[in-house]
Amino acid sequence: MKIVLAYSGGLDTSVLVRWLKDHYDAEIVTFAANVGQEEELEGLEAKAKATGAITHYTIDLVEEFARDFIYPIIRANAIYEGQYLLGTSIARPLIAKAQIEIARKEEANALSHGATGKGNDQVRFELTYAALAPEMEVISPWRMDVYRNAFPGRAEMIEFCSNNDINVEASASKPYSMDRNLLHISYEAGILEDPWFDPTTPKNKSMYKLTQAPEDAPDEAEYIELNFEKGDCVAINGESGTPAVVLKKLNTIAGKHGIGRVDIVENRFVGMKSRGVYETPGGTILIHGHRQLETLTMDRELMHLRDGLIPKYAELIYNGFWYAPEREALQALIDKSQESVTGTVRLKLYKGNVTTVGRKSPYSLYDENIASMEGVASDYNPDDATGFIHLEALRLKARYHAQRDLKED
Repeated sequence: MKIVLAYSGGLDTSVLVRWLKDHYDAEIVTFAANVGQEEELEGLEAKAKATGAITHYTIDLVEEFARDFIYPIIRANAIYEGQYLLGTSIARPLIAKAQIEIARKEEANALSHGATGKGNDQVRFELTYAALAPEMEVISPWRMDVYRNAFPGRAEMIEFCSNNDINVEASASKPYSMDRNLLHISYEAGILEDPWFDPTTPKNKSMYKLTQAPEDAPDEAEYIELNFEKGDCVAINGESGTPAVVLKKLNTIAGKHGIGRVDIVENRFVGMKSRGVYETPGGTILIHGHRQLETLTMDRELMHLRDGLIPKYAELIYNGFWYAPEREALQALIDKSQESVTGTVRLKLYKGNVTTVGRKSPYSLYDENIASMEGVASDYNPDDATGFIHLEALRLKARYHAQRDLKED
């Protein structure tokens, strides 16, 4: 039997390489997707093989991730439950797609992942497997009694790694789970399971990797300009770059100013609430600037229609339905709405805050003459508002006269 394991080199997947090999008497191929983890990718091949893998792949997916996955959700202004910018959610379908490609190349029998049986990632991975490779066997150890009995918690996993000379970052001093990519870092589990625990105190703040604390950020504000074409940011301060280059630069700029931290309790797809701490520095700036340019260039009714779909779109991403027909249909509408979202936004960054201080576009719908309060002649005639208000008020007057007694009761 040959199994391809989605591998990060962290605690869970380090344990899984050895366990899958022994439990199934199988050949283990490990696969790591480079989606912007930086130093977390160093030494993975040697580590995987030392743990028992016969072959390891690290595939560079950074540009594809930024272009084909992150930028589409930025065009949608997709934020789950008003706070979460979907950093982990949007990486999973790409990772699973690449894992399938490796499995077919290796003529493997099965796909496996280290997602827990209580989390969303198990759903995201396996819905992608179902959409793209339904013939593949799926092994999810966290949903197997034999695995959970051996590893009821992180302490047992850390002990297993210690006893088997498997080096992992997780320890008693860092008892939480971390997932990093180009868009964000997430922290959860362990000490963070207490929703009252404060990770920002001087004692705990070393957890954060992408952003410094807002109180430690520069005392002088920084101004940047973002150039957009059809909803995609193509340049920073006039310097063009690919989506991945843009995000990397914005991560550095935003991180310096303490921008992009959120600490939330979210509703998982599997039915429970979960506390997560996230750093999304560049994405926070990007989605803020994008929204501000839309206010200048997008028709009101089109914007309201698209905005009404954002919760559903974000929910689909969060729940793992990237390759579902409804997500693809929504994406087509969203991308159509972006045809006029071209122009420049000027932002002021200061101690965790992003403030818009200018926007301009060749396709601007803002008419200074119409908007002016100075009596400038324009296509807008204030006299027209009288009839407009009378018509809008008609149903309210009718309700008052016909149903006044109901209110008095």
